[in-house]
Amino acid sequence: MISTVSIFEMNLIINCEHKDPHTILGMHEVLHDDREVVAVRAFLPGAKELYVIDKNQEKNVYKAEKIHEDGFFEAVIDDRHEWFEYLFHIVYWDGNERVVPDIYSFQPTVGDYDRYLFGAGNHYEIYNKLGANLCEVNGVEGASFAVWAPNAKSVCVIGSFNYWDGRGTQMRVLGNSGIWEIFVPGVVEFDRYKFRIKDNNNNVVDKSDPYGFHMETRPQNASIVYDLGVYHWKDEKWIKEREEYDPYRTPMNIYEVQLGSWMRVPEEENRFLTYREMADKLVKYVKKMGYTHIELLPVSEYPYDGSWGYQVTGYYAPTSRYGEPDDFRYFVDCCHRKGIGVIMDWVPGHFPKDANGLARFDGTALYEHEDWRKGEHKEWGTYVFNYGRKEVSNFLIANALFWIKEYHIDGIRVDAVASMLYLDYCRKEGEWVPNEYGGRENIEAVEFLKHMNSVVKGMYKGVLTFAEESTEWEGVTRGVDRNGLGFSFKWNMGWMNDFLEYMKKDPIYRKYHHNNLTFGITYAYSENFVLVLSHDEVVHMKGSMIGKMPGDTWQKFANLRAGYGFMYTYPGKKLLFMGNDIGQYSEWDEKKSIDWHVLENDFNMGLNEYMRDLFKFYRKEGALWERDTYPEGFEWIECDDAANSVVSYVRHGAKPEDIVVVVCNFTPKTELGYNVGVPYEGSYKEMLNSDDVKYGGSGVVNKKAVKSRNEHWNRCEHCITIDLPPLATAIFTLTPASKTKIAAKFAEEEKGEE
Repeated sequence: MISTVSIFEMNLIINCEHKDPHTILGMHEVLHDDREVVAVRAFLPGAKELYVIDKNQEKNVYKAEKIHEDGFFEAVIDDRHEWFEYLFHIVYWDGNERVVPDIYSFQPTVGDYDRYLFGAGNHYEIYNKLGANLCEVNGVEGASFAVWAPNAKSVCVIGSFNYWDGRGTQMRVLGNSGIWEIFVPGVVEFDRYKFRIKDNNNNVVDKSDPYGFHMETRPQNASIVYDLGVYHWKDEKWIKEREEYDPYRTPMNIYEVQLGSWMRVPEEENRFLTYREMADKLVKYVKKMGYTHIELLPVSEYPYDGSWGYQVTGYYAPTSRYGEPDDFRYFVDCCHRKGIGVIMDWVPGHFPKDANGLARFDGTALYEHEDWRKGEHKEWGTYVFNYGRKEVSNFLIANALFWIKEYHIDGIRVDAVASMLYLDYCRKEGEWVPNEYGGRENIEAVEFLKHMNSVVKGMYKGVLTFAEESTEWEGVTRGVDRNGLGFSFKWNMGWMNDFLEYMKKDPIYRKYHHNNLTFGITYAYSENFVLVLSHDEVVHMKGSMIGKMPGDTWQKFANLRAGYGFMYTYPGKKLLFMGNDIGQYSEWDEKKSIDWHVLENDFNMGLNEYMRDLFKFYRKEGALWERDTYPEGFEWIECDDAANSVVSYVRHGAKPEDIVVVVCNFTPKTELGYNVGVPYEGSYKEMLNSDDVKYGGSGVVNKKAVKSRNEHWNRCEHCITIDLPPLATAIFTLTPASKTKIAAKFAEEEKGEE
C-alpha cells in the first residue's frame, strides 16, 4: 500500500518529534490517486489491528493497514470524501480489544483569546486552560492537558492512563504561543501524569505539571488529575463580611504555623495531622487563645521537609502530606466558620533546581534567567524567576489569585521581597548585572509586585497582602497609584531586631541600649506594619523565645511576659510563631511537634494564661488598634528613663476618652509609689499586669483604681502614683472625670496639629 503520509513525517511521529501531530494523525481529507478521499492515521504501539468505525453507521467498518512495524496505521477510505464521526476498534497483541475515540479527532481546548491573554501576561485564570482540566468535548469525557514549553522539540503527556508511554499521546503546539495541548478521552480524577519533554538537544525529561492541582507525596512527584469543582463551601457569611473589613481599624493577632510540626501523632510513628484533624485541633486552640488569623508557612507542594515549604515544586497544589485539596478547603472553611482568617506564605522569589520542577523546563532557562548573575541564588541553591517574561509573571499572578478564589485564602504573605527588589541581593561584585539605568533595583520585579497587588486588591476586596521586606525600600505599603508597591502590610523587621537585641541583654546592661526600645517609633508610621516574632527567630541556634531571655527561670518568664506586654500595646498588628505563647524551651524543629508537654509546668501554664488574657485585652481595647496607622494614636509619657530601663506611653482610640496607659519596667527592681504622667483627669484602673501571681509573677499589682492628681509630670498635666512591678508591663484604662473636657482638649490639640 502507498501511504498518503511521507516517510519523513511518519518518522517524526514514530520518534515523538512532531510539533503538530494532529496534522498527520486522525482523519484528514486527502488526494489519493487523483481523487478526494478520507484517510485516517494512528500511531498505536502495541496494537495488532485497527478498525475505523463510522459512529453514525456502525455497520460501516474500515480496516486500517499497518504501514510501519512500530505501530503506524492508516486507513484510506475510498468511498468517503468528507470527514465523519468515528471510533477506533483496537486489537492488541495480548488479545485485549477496545473501542475508543481517537485522541487526534478533537479540536484544541485552548482558544486563540486564551493564548493572547497569556502572552500579554493578563490571563488571571490561566490554570483553567493550562495543566490538566477534566472536561467534556463533543460528548466525550476526559481531560484537557496543556503546558507552556516554547523551546521544546516535542511534548507528550504520560500517565497511569497510558502506562507512562507517551507515544500515543503526543501533544501539538498551538501557533507561536509555545503552548502544547491535547485532549485525552477517558482520563478520570486521581489519574497520575507528567509531561515528557524532549529538548532540541534530544534530551528527555519528565516534568511535573506547573499548573497541577494535586501531587503525589514525596519522594514521588507525579501530578494528579483533580476536580476542583466539587467542594461546597459554607463560609458565605465570612466572605461577605470580609468585603467590608477594614484591616487598619481592627485588631489583627496572627498565629504563624508550620502544619507539619504544630502537632504530630507520636503513637502512630510520629505522623502528621491531616488537614481535617487540624481543622478541629488547631482551629480550636487558635479560637481559645484569641488569635484573629492563622498564617501558614507555605502549603504549596514541596519535596524537602527541611525547606519548610519555601522551595516549591507545585505552585497550584496544596501539599499532599496532609491530605487532598478538598481537605485543605475544609480546613480553611472551618477557620472561617469559627471567625479565623487564613494567611498563606507565598514564594514568588525563587524556586528549586529539582529535575521534575520548573528548572530549565523545556531545556532552556524558561522560568528563570539564562545568565546566572540574574537567574540564580547561589546562597540558596535556587533559581530566580524572570519577572519580565509575561508568561512567567502570568503564572505567578494567576497563582496568587488561584489560592484566593479556589481556597478562599484571606491574605498572601510574600516571602523574601528584598531578594526580589535588589539585583545585588546576597551577591558580590561581579555576581550581578545592573538594570538599564545602571542601578541595583530589579525594575521587572518591582513592576511584577505592583501588578500582583493591584490585581489582588482590584478583584478581591478585603484580601490582604503582606511583604516580608527587610530593607528601607520606600513605599512598600503605599498605593500603586502613588508609586508604591501596593502591599497592605509590611513585616517590621527593624523593630523585631531591636526588640530582641534589647530583651536578650542582662537588665543591668539594658540602660546602655535604651534606644533599641524607643527608636522604632520614629518610623512606625512610615508603613503599615506587622510586629513579628516569626519562625526565623527560633531556629538555627538563635534559641527559643524563652531561651533568649536572661536570668534564672523566674526572670526568664518575667522578661518574656513583660516583652510581650510591650509588643501587644505598641503600634502595629501582631504575629507570633507557634510555641512562642507556651514558652517552649527548645528551638523549633520541623521534624517533631512543638513541646506541648511544657504546659505541665507552672511557669509555662502561667505564661499561656497571660497570653490569653493579653490577647483578649488587645482585641477588646480599640485604643490599641483603631488608630494603628496614625501617629496621633501613640504618645510617649516617658521615653528617656534609660537609667531605670522604664518606658511609659499612651495609646489613643477613636474617641478622645478611649486611652490605654502602659508602663514597662525592664529591670528586676520594684518601685513602690512610682509616679506616672497621664494626659487626662480621671480614674485609672489596672487591667492587666504581667507580674500577677496567677501568671507566675511576684504579685506587685495595683488592685484599686488610681485617681489622677493635677500635677505636672513627664510633660503631662496630670499624674498617678502606682506600684511598679519588677520585670513587668502594667496596663491601665481611664474612666474620665469629664468627657467634655477631654473632647475640648482633644479638639484643641487636633487644631494645633493642623
